[in-house]
Amino acid sequence: MRLTRRLRRERPPGALASAKLSVLGELHRQGEQTPQQLAAADRVQPQSLTRTLAALERDGLVYRRRDARDRRRSWIGLTGEGFDALSGDMAERDRWLDLQIQRLSPAERAVLALAAELMDRLADDG
Repeated sequence: MRLTRRLRRERPPGALASAKLSVLGELHRQGEQTPQQLAAADRVQPQSLTRTLAALERDGLVYRRRDARDRRRSWIGLTGEGFDALSGDMAERDRWLDLQIQRLSPAERAVLALAAELMDRLADDG
């Protein structure tokens, strides 16, 4: 949690809100999803995402398309502009984190790499 808070401080001025970043990140990792799937990933009610999705769509960061078989269902996807916004937001934090990691000893970097792999596995198995 401390590292997460520290990384938030490295975000650029005027960065996207955390809720928007969360949606963009989820779409980048998992691909096109329904609003219900996005809400489940963030553990919020679909209605809670309504404004966030509308703002992202209005800003051209996501697109919405109707399901061909069920016209009541829509799919949300990441646009090129959305990917650029996500990448730009992550770039500042990545630079800071890379600098900090380079200050570690080779043994510490090896332990960190193993820990990162294990954390990814834990996150995927959840």
